[in-house]
Amino acid sequence: MITILNVEGMSCEHCVNSVKEAAMSVDGVTGAKVSLEKKTAEITHGDDVPMERVIQAIEEEGYSAAPQ
Repeated sequence: MITILNVEGMSCEHCVNSVKEAAMSVDGVTGAKVSLEKKTAEITHGDDVPMERVIQAIEEEGYSAAPQ
């Protein structure tokens, strides 16, 4: 399953890596493609992964995230 999140607050590649690492830290997330240009994160995950956990992990890094 793929969910696309809008991510605000990224300004460089370091930010992109932080968002990707945060998303990948959630159990059940198998992939994360983060775009600085589009300000999105494409999260690949199992059906049982609550997006609230992924959003929380991203927000704990200092960025805001919401479903597209």
